Amino acid sequence: MKAIIVDDERLARNELKRLLENFPTIEVIGEASNTEEAGPLVEELKPDVLFLDIQMPGKTGFEWLEEWEGFLPEIIFTTAFDEFALKAFEVNALDYVLKPIELTRLSDSIQKLENRFHATQHKTATQGQDRSQHLLGANDQIFVKDGEKCWFVRLDRVRLCESMGNYVRLFFDDQKPLVLKSLNALEDRLDPKVFFRANRKHIINLNYIEKIEPWFSGGLQVTLVGKGEKIEISRRQSIRFKELLSL
Repeated sequence: MKAIIVDDERLARNELKRLLENFPTIEVIGEASNTEEAGPLVEELKPDVLFLDIQMPGKTGFEWLEEWEGFLPEIIFTTAFDEFALKAFEVNALDYVLKPIELTRLSDSIQKLENRFHATQHKTATQGQDRSQHLLGANDQIFVKDGEKCWFVRLDRVRLCESMGNYVRLFFDDQKPLVLKSLNALEDRLDPKVFFRANRKHIINLNYIEKIEPWFSGGLQVTLVGKGEKIEISRRQSIRFKELLSL
């Protein structure tokens, strides 16, 4: 498993690398002294785990996680402060290890990581088989119920899906019904060749794109056919978007 260490103290990074040499399943592929350096490394190297300090110059580990929209591996916090433990698990960190790090305590974390890694691999393989069998394409029809109203609509009529908390609003024709489903769950059912995740809140039907414009921070803005909705494609997703639509 590939690891990146993020810590502003060089001696702390070196000590953690030394301890990790005891675990042949872990390969340290990069290190950073702050979260600003960490972001590009994570995006480029796609590690399986990030050993992340909390208190660092610039953004703290927590602040970076709250703002980060890119690829996110498993997180193991390494810190000298025990008062952040509860918050660490609120952001779904795999573990929280106090400095100075002891080998036996680190071993427990690595065991958790290996268990999670193997479970994820098995789940991904199973879901991949299930997903290929149950993907909904443009020609498939879905039943939609919102209150007393019901529709039986082909997906090629749905131009936009918008997250509304625990619900998703579907945009087709002049209708905008709400369905009780998360955007992530809906994305798992939709054919990615037709429906593209533009950002955290929106999935767009690629066949409805009328106009594409450069947008802030390296992103894009698309205008959809029909009602002319303007949807931002985030910087990270813009890279995927260009790759998907390029020759």
